[in-house]
Amino acid sequence: MGKIVSSATEALAGVLADGMTIMSGGFGLCGIPMSLIQAIRLSGVKSLTVVSNNAGVDGYGLGVLLETRQIRKMISSYVGENKLFAEQFLSGELELEFNPQGTLAERIRAGGAGIPAFYTKTGVGTLIAEGKEVRRFHGDDYVMETGLFADIALVHAWMGDAEGNLMFRKTARNFNPMMATAAKLTVAEVEHLVPAGEINPDHIHTPGIFVQKIVHVPNPEKRIEQRTVRAKKMEVA
Repeated sequence: MGKIVSSATEALAGVLADGMTIMSGGFGLCGIPMSLIQAIRLSGVKSLTVVSNNAGVDGYGLGVLLETRQIRKMISSYVGENKLFAEQFLSGELELEFNPQGTLAERIRAGGAGIPAFYTKTGVGTLIAEGKEVRRFHGDDYVMETGLFADIALVHAWMGDAEGNLMFRKTARNFNPMMATAAKLTVAEVEHLVPAGEINPDHIHTPGIFVQKIVHVPNPEKRIEQRTVRAKKMEVA
């Protein structure tokens, strides 16, 4: 069965439901599956649990799902760029499960590898460890963290082929490859779609066995989250 579909809306048609857990790749606004996020918005599904490093910004990325109140809970590491997120969280409207960034990455990797839980030093003795099992190994305390596995993973790749093999570019090669392995259904939007066999096997980051649907999204908008420039030096007269 072919994996290529004509649009993000078609890719998610018939598979979305209220209360699902969805993983969304990307770091900041880099490598986010924006066309697929927009398709979720159009679907109207609600009470979603979303696993993502961050929640986008106001009006872009996962921020568009916060606007429509479709997200019930975020499992995240960094959420400091979204005012609406802060408002919903402080009002009790949005639930948040905070994770150290490395712990979040490992929870996703573990879920994809079939590892139900693991122990880490990160967070021991802090709020992160409250309510979690702590065990002692070799004289040090470790907190138990559970693996994460979602109903759907949405990823953005720089290149993909008809079999679902994916290549990620630079910073976009962050949470995307791990999330692609950690869900019942993985949908990838790709900037460059090529025939099977066109990608050097040594350059494939995610094998096609993990990907069920592919959407070609050429020339996606790539916003800069924080534009920082060096102050211009005054020339000496």
